[in-house]
Amino acid sequence: MLSPLRNRTYRHLFAAQVIALVGTGLATVALGLLAYELAGADAGAVLGTALAIKMIAYVGVAPIANAFSDRLPRRAFLVTMDAVRLCIALALPFVDQVWQVYVLIFVLQSASAAFTPTFQATIPDVLPDEKEYTKALSLSRLAYDLESLLSPVLAAGLLGIVSFHWLFGGTAVGFAASAVLVLSTAIPQPPAAERRGIYDRTTRGIRIYLATPRLRGLLALNLSVAAAGAMVIVNTVVYVQATLGLSASHVAVALAAFGGGSMLAALALPRVLDRLPDRGVMLAGAGVLAAGMLGMGAASLNGAVPWGVLLAAWFSLGFGYSAVQTPSGRLLRRSSHQTDRPTLFAAQFALSHACWLLTYPLAGWLGAAFGMDAAFLALGVLTALGLALAPGLWPADDPEILEHAHDDLPPHHPHLRDPYAHGPGFRHAHSFVIDDVHSHWPQPLA
Repeated sequence: MLSPLRNRTYRHLFAAQVIALVGTGLATVALGLLAYELAGADAGAVLGTALAIKMIAYVGVAPIANAFSDRLPRRAFLVTMDAVRLCIALALPFVDQVWQVYVLIFVLQSASAAFTPTFQATIPDVLPDEKEYTKALSLSRLAYDLESLLSPVLAAGLLGIVSFHWLFGGTAVGFAASAVLVLSTAIPQPPAAERRGIYDRTTRGIRIYLATPRLRGLLALNLSVAAAGAMVIVNTVVYVQATLGLSASHVAVALAAFGGGSMLAALALPRVLDRLPDRGVMLAGAGVLAAGMLGMGAASLNGAVPWGVLLAAWFSLGFGYSAVQTPSGRLLRRSSHQTDRPTLFAAQFALSHACWLLTYPLAGWLGAAFGMDAAFLALGVLTALGLALAPGLWPADDPEILEHAHDDLPPHHPHLRDPYAHGPGFRHAHSFVIDDVHSHWPQPLA
């Protein structure tokens, strides 16, 4: 599990990720409490809108930033984005109007939309071995779980001695430490890709993504993840404080329960994925999410659920969340050439967050207008919808090597190696991905 940490470059990048995410976790708690301070019982709607603005930045900025980031040194690019995020974190404690939250969140998350896909696409270049990369994905998931588990616990302790506004200072420290660690190591630059126009560079990853069946299935599962995750992130503070009448420290404990479930799944997944296919594991995780959401919705129809039930539900949702999220990097790596990997990670970043753009405001607005039971049930239906769509979009028979025909290529095209006759064209077999020579997924050949 820890063997990827022997690689110095990955070790520094992983440390940068962990520290930055702990800081981000403090900001997550603080942002919820800031929204509650500014809007009271309407905090869910304010936070939902703020997070919708975050998703707009993610969806709109990530593909455009990726179109230009490959022309810049990766290390300098990542450090610059960390510096921007640090400055915004320092400004957040001084916010006293809701519109200021919205503006700062947009700038902060635009920088994150440029940073995160570039960072994620760097890891498979640092760790080319499949098993090592799988372990790195679990470690990365654990890093996110540290945000959900340790950061709220740390926040709960700090809230006993300081105002929540000081938590944003921890976020700034996290981004500063991340920048220093990125500067301390050599980061591989991807191979130079063919020069393309702005439109082609901006849309290439999305076109590859939507033409690949396993990634279309991943998009459906992203909807399940976003529906369940939005309910946790947006409405935990409202459910715990307004519905159950508990304290800010209980908000942190509830978020920690979600992180604990996610961490347990991440620890188990490297061995599980050695024995079971990604598809089965991810569908099972989405099933846990759908059952948890609909179960909470049904239980909430009779009034607020007990504190212990909420913790158990959040723990199970965290488990299902990680089971779907963690293997997704394997699918992206399997579905692209190295030169196209950054743009495909950017596409996953944008498309997955388009799902969050839908679910964040729904979670906030439904909870504020119709109550928590209606929000649970509506988002539970969306979770189940993603689960229902995924198996049809992602066939169970999903080999890496596909036999396919090239009726559109001349006999001596460089791509054709050891072909044999197949009608007017040629057919051969290799690891299949969408690229300039393969513009669509092949139909099974007789």
